[in-house]
Amino acid sequence: MAGLAIDGLSSGLDTTALINSLIAIEGNQQVLLKQKQSTSSSLVTALQALNTRVASLAEAAKTATKDSSWGAVKGTSSAESVVVTAASGAVPSTLSFTVDRVATSQSSLLTVPADLDADNPTLTISLGGKDTAVTALTTDPRDIAAAINSSDAGVKAAVINVGTADAPSYRLQLTGTETGAANTFTVSYASGGGTTAASLSQVRAAGDAQITLFPGTDAAQSMTSSTNAFNGVLADVTITVSKVEAEAVTVDVVRDTEALTSLAKNLVSNIEVVLSEISSRTKATTGTAEDGGTKLTPGLFGGDATIRMLQQDILAQASAPIDGVSPADVGIVISRDGTFTFDEEKFTAALAADPAKVQKIVSGVAANVQAVADRASDKVDGTLTTRIKSTQDAVSELGNRISDWDDRLARRRETLVRIYSALEVSMSKMQSTSSWLASQLEQLNASK
Repeated sequence: MAGLAIDGLSSGLDTTALINSLIAIEGNQQVLLKQKQSTSSSLVTALQALNTRVASLAEAAKTATKDSSWGAVKGTSSAESVVVTAASGAVPSTLSFTVDRVATSQSSLLTVPADLDADNPTLTISLGGKDTAVTALTTDPRDIAAAINSSDAGVKAAVINVGTADAPSYRLQLTGTETGAANTFTVSYASGGGTTAASLSQVRAAGDAQITLFPGTDAAQSMTSSTNAFNGVLADVTITVSKVEAEAVTVDVVRDTEALTSLAKNLVSNIEVVLSEISSRTKATTGTAEDGGTKLTPGLFGGDATIRMLQQDILAQASAPIDGVSPADVGIVISRDGTFTFDEEKFTAALAADPAKVQKIVSGVAANVQAVADRASDKVDGTLTTRIKSTQDAVSELGNRISDWDDRLARRRETLVRIYSALEVSMSKMQSTSSWLASQLEQLNASK
């Protein structure tokens, strides 16, 4: 019925346009609901974006409250061949030493024994108290190398041609996979009913790295390591050497000012990101109204008590004095318009003068801000989380009401179509009756 075209069959009226106009008037309420749903959906998106930023703020603040974050240090060395890695918490200190030798792995040449059993070509590699039997397919040096390389003997083998292309003579270069004097290896094989030690030509001996602390003094002391890394010479510090250094090398463990500056700067940046997001979403915009006048449209967050409270709490906690000291004294600056900036120069100066004080103030601000951010972004009952959920529920309910209006308007359209169809039928009958009466009158007049 709704799709039946009945335009002016008898009345001459554009009934389709008339019905559409009536439906449009009755559907004004649905239009308003759709507009409200669209605005609410946009609000959900904006709230979710803000919640993400608040959660990031909480994480940045949490990091800034940890003592381990403030223990950031870095190691420096006077020699490029010496690398210093300092873990968080290492105590700033200085140490001098010479590098007497670096750690090496054993490297030896082996000629395949002439009396190696061709039916059972097995070599035994002894390393670190462990004997590993390696059996090759044949006595060919290439097969023996393949067998060694596929074993867990702790040795790798390479086939070296010490002859010529026309008259090759192969030897095996055996190299330990780990450095250190304890990783010296030997090779033996079964021969004549007993065990024979294979003849190895040493290319390089396995050896420990060695450094001498406080060189040239009565306190000089040597330390060794099976690798080129020395752990524990300084607590929480690893010193790695790569070549001999006869001249004393000086290493320093110092406070990592760059890391600490980045820590504080990241906190302030996250605070400002959240406040800027709120400000931009709250600010009203101006436009042109239908009558040509100025139209003021409130921001998505305009008048939202939850957002306003969050904004006020962050502003208050981020600027509140810590033990009577303003955060501005260590570079956390709030301007008159409520924006936060980080004064790096002031921060580094304060850090150099009194690092403990700076840590106390910044971590205090961070703890206060974290409490606010956690209350807002908690996944279960955070104020923003709850606000998002309630707005999503409102969007869903509006969708149901809009759907109900679709059904209501469809039924109303069917009713109007029936009414105007009946009108056209009635008018058609009236026109037929009128035509018959006119015809009868004409006949009556003609018969007079």
